[in-house]
Amino acid sequence: MSLFGAMNTAITGLGAQSAAFGNISDNIANSQTTGYKGVETTFVDYLTESSATTNSPGAVVTRPDYTNSVQGTLAQSSNPMAMAITGQGFFPVSQLASAAGATPTFSPIPNYTRAGDFSLNQSGFLVNGSGEYLNGWTVDPTTGAVNRNAINPIQVTQMVDRPVATSSVTLSANLPATPTAGAGPVTSQVNIYDSLGTAHTVELNWTQTASNTWTVGLNVPDDINAAAVGTAQVQFGPVASGNPVPDGTIGSIGSATGTVTGTAYATGKPASLSFVTDFGNGPQTISLDLGVYGQSTGLTQYAGSTYSLHGLTQNGVPPGSFSSVSTTSNGGVVVNYDNGQSRTIAQVPIVVFNNPDALQRQNGQSYTATAASGTPLANDAGTSGAGGIVTGSIEQSNVDIATEFTRLIVAQRAYSANAKMITTADDMLQQTLDMKR
Repeated sequence: MSLFGAMNTAITGLGAQSAAFGNISDNIANSQTTGYKGVETTFVDYLTESSATTNSPGAVVTRPDYTNSVQGTLAQSSNPMAMAITGQGFFPVSQLASAAGATPTFSPIPNYTRAGDFSLNQSGFLVNGSGEYLNGWTVDPTTGAVNRNAINPIQVTQMVDRPVATSSVTLSANLPATPTAGAGPVTSQVNIYDSLGTAHTVELNWTQTASNTWTVGLNVPDDINAAAVGTAQVQFGPVASGNPVPDGTIGSIGSATGTVTGTAYATGKPASLSFVTDFGNGPQTISLDLGVYGQSTGLTQYAGSTYSLHGLTQNGVPPGSFSSVSTTSNGGVVVNYDNGQSRTIAQVPIVVFNNPDALQRQNGQSYTATAASGTPLANDAGTSGAGGIVTGSIEQSNVDIATEFTRLIVAQRAYSANAKMITTADDMLQQTLDMKR
């Protein structure tokens, strides 16, 4: 009977609009949730009977329509570890299984999320606001080689940066062509570091012995053998050096004494000295870079009566303590130290799916793979279809409040209309029953 069919159809309509109302409520409640992906509602008509001469009331059901592939707005964050994906893909994360014991254990089921509001927890793991642990490839902090064989939770354990012994000193200066008479040698000092990170001083004493000819004496007061490690003669221009170089540029290095040695002249080749010192940890060889033969880089001798020092640097590093963690646009997780050094310890891949809208939703804005979503593929950021990474930003919910309120009004009106259908059908049935009286 059509009255009963109409009533049944209206009842399914109430259920369908209730489901739509629930999705709208979920979206509005999570409109400010980082990385949240809204759920839309699709209505499907089920037939009872339909032909050229007959059509019986059927039913309506709903199914969720996920918008996992729709990007939310990117917003800047003051958190240096925050990351947002622009384009397709997800961050790989792990759920904590147990925190008992010295080492936490994680669920074997990999999760994926767009919520990139990561920060360090008390154990040094990178965890987002939902408590999910960020996974990545390990990186050798010395060579920079990325191990792409396994993806594991990223933990910062390198709280102390090792010292680096000085192996090279670079000098950029101009020796005066006509130094002030009786002024004595001109001196420069630079701090260098031994293998334990202890600072020591190297003195460079320059004395003009003839026109366009200087002798440099290298003194290291802390050397266990002797303060003076040696000397060398540096000649400028073609007349003094006998080599075809422009005036004022280094033409030859020779007459080395002690542990000092110099590089032989060759056009366009480095002009440098090397010396050996010992601070009690064994011999330490240090190169003194003076520039290039025949070029006005590094050390020169041009007009003037005073010594002009432009730069004196070295490549040694003292030990450092942990300062902060930051991220890079290629997914690098960088540990920064108070000695000015930085070490990349991990790289975050971007995981893509053929059908991201078919992922299974989990708590905390995360997802798990399904047969319909396809196999997860981990790629470097910005390659093979994977989106890029924007550091210092987070992805906001992709829910539009104005759209949701429009849907809310439509769902409310449709629900009321279906309720009216039920009361009307009930009145008509009552009238039919009253006919017997």
